[in-house]
Amino acid sequence: MPISIAAAMLLWSKVRGPQALQVLSRLAMILFAQATAVLMVFVMVNNANLIYGNWDDLLGTGNHVRAVPQLPPADGSGATPGHDGTKQHPKVVQSFQAVGDPKVPADVKTTELKGQVSGVDGEVLVWLPPQYDDPAYKDKTFPVVELLPGWPGSSKTWYGTLRVSEQLKPLMQSGQVSPFILISPRTNLLGDTVDTGCADVPHKVNAAAWLSRDVPQMVLDNFRADASPDRWAVAGYSAGGHCASKLALEHPERYRAGVSLSGYNDPAQEALSLTAKDPKLREAANPLNILKNAAQPPKVALFLSGNKGDGYEGGEALKAAAKAPTTVTVVETTGPHTSDVWKPMVPDIFKWLTGIIPPKA
Repeated sequence: MPISIAAAMLLWSKVRGPQALQVLSRLAMILFAQATAVLMVFVMVNNANLIYGNWDDLLGTGNHVRAVPQLPPADGSGATPGHDGTKQHPKVVQSFQAVGDPKVPADVKTTELKGQVSGVDGEVLVWLPPQYDDPAYKDKTFPVVELLPGWPGSSKTWYGTLRVSEQLKPLMQSGQVSPFILISPRTNLLGDTVDTGCADVPHKVNAAAWLSRDVPQMVLDNFRADASPDRWAVAGYSAGGHCASKLALEHPERYRAGVSLSGYNDPAQEALSLTAKDPKLREAANPLNILKNAAQPPKVALFLSGNKGDGYEGGEALKAAAKAPTTVTVVETTGPHTSDVWKPMVPDIFKWLTGIIPPKA
């Protein structure tokens, strides 16, 4: 912006030609300066909150759905089971690099994953707990929490804005929080005009398979992660909170717990949600309906928070519908629908998770 203002000041008196041309030229300078000012403010807000991970996300030019294959069954009958019970694919060994964003801690690594089951390609960020490289833990496996941003949102936000790893590291070192591996996969798969709702939608996207099958299998292939679903959880805020409760209730064979911060049940609360556009998808993607229609109550623990009118009532509805062994904890919050509310909650959320998924002896 300073450059555009300086250029306008320098060129203002040098404009030549008919008066109409001079007026148009000076008007163009003013509009250019205003446009750069708006762009600068947007960049500052985005950098502070990591809403978009890159320009492709902002412009909707990224291509993250390579294919939409028919999903194989998850029963794995007669096959060597992977984490999700399907026939095990050849192990995929990934390379990991620094994220390269000054807002994200240097010990967070990223990899580009090609989803073998889902047909989705995207980055997955990984942070390892302080115990991971301790020789005393060399034969130990670790629990995992999958972290989902809101929409639009970046895989960097939990680390860069909510400061999850920096807040939890001392709590893990002191034993107050289990030594979780923290992973954050890409969830913005169809550009900035469509929220997938973390769902599998025929001919559109296999977002649920990406998050609950491809990403966990990659983690198991590359790290000493515990394969038991009793040692996995999924957490998210806003639209990511909806995804977390939905995935946990849909897949109790993969997740023991789900955390939703200011999330919602009805997908239509996100106007651009893909699952809200079809009545059957909308009903099927609602965590409350998933819970009520389950053949048997899932062994899942949910932590749900929100203001009145912003997630609290949805949490109370899930709590009222829950039957053992499903458990639901609801916390009422106050404040804006922003990271200013969610960031201070991180330590207590993970202490609650530690009660569900305690450290191994």
